[in-house]
Amino acid sequence: MSKELVFGHQSPDTDAIVAAIAFADFEKQLGKEFEPVALGEPNDETKFVFDHFGASVPRVIKTAANEVEAVALVDHNEAQQSVSDIADVKVTHVVDHHRIANFQTSNPLFYRAEPVGCTSTIITKLYHEYELEIPKQIAGLMLSAIISDTLLLKSPTTTADDEAAVKELATIAGEDYAAYGKEMLRAGTNVDSKTAAALIDADAKSFTMGGKSVRVAQVNTVDVNDVFKRQDEFETAIKAENKAEGYDLFVLMVTNILDSDSEGLIIGDPTTPVETAFAGKLANNRIALPGVVSRKKQVVPPLTDAFNA
Repeated sequence: MSKELVFGHQSPDTDAIVAAIAFADFEKQLGKEFEPVALGEPNDETKFVFDHFGASVPRVIKTAANEVEAVALVDHNEAQQSVSDIADVKVTHVVDHHRIANFQTSNPLFYRAEPVGCTSTIITKLYHEYELEIPKQIAGLMLSAIISDTLLLKSPTTTADDEAAVKELATIAGEDYAAYGKEMLRAGTNVDSKTAAALIDADAKSFTMGGKSVRVAQVNTVDVNDVFKRQDEFETAIKAENKAEGYDLFVLMVTNILDSDSEGLIIGDPTTPVETAFAGKLANNRIALPGVVSRKKQVVPPLTDAFNA
């Protein structure tokens, strides 16, 4: 059997990169050859994780069809979030915890989707179901991915499966997950050293809602003022991105990981669905999002409903 590539979504977060590595190891233990790759450079949090566990970051690819005939997708399924030439390769596997949209194949495939907080939680379960050993280093990486996606088990996306996986993986990795998790999350919140353009691309996904192209990005911080003191810079960067990529609306979630609240910076048109979705009013292109920390569960579903109403 020829080699396949496995990768997460564009603008990868920790789970997108880690899930590719973990799934490649899982398949390797089953006798298959999968190479984990990434669709973008790792962010600061992910770099911290890989340095902490002495792991190598996968190489970055722009296209896949020039290398392989088949690929596996983790932590995403929507074509606009995947490799640019996804239509030119066969998708054989998907492991994901997001909605299913704009996805179809001409052949049967392995598809595992669960409404949990993190793709790495699902892969942890796959190791158990196939009675395979989770290597110590990969346990540490998957622990980090779950902490990242669930904001140390505080996100509303967190399930009992995520909590169980964190405790198990922490034991295998030899980590105090609470202490390590706080250190890890803080490592990804330094916004002063980055340009606005870099920050709005670091953790962003595109969606089609009501026939409109909507980009939803998230920046985690310990003080939202660190972002909004540069609001003019962020607005300029977002407007340039909207024009270059054809986005109708750009939603930037600025999330305080300490108090689990967010504030949105909204640029584009139409904005009425944003006000409808979050029962608020825009002022100075901003809207309060109290208690909102999850793009997947608390932002995309209400926005989609509002656009489709």
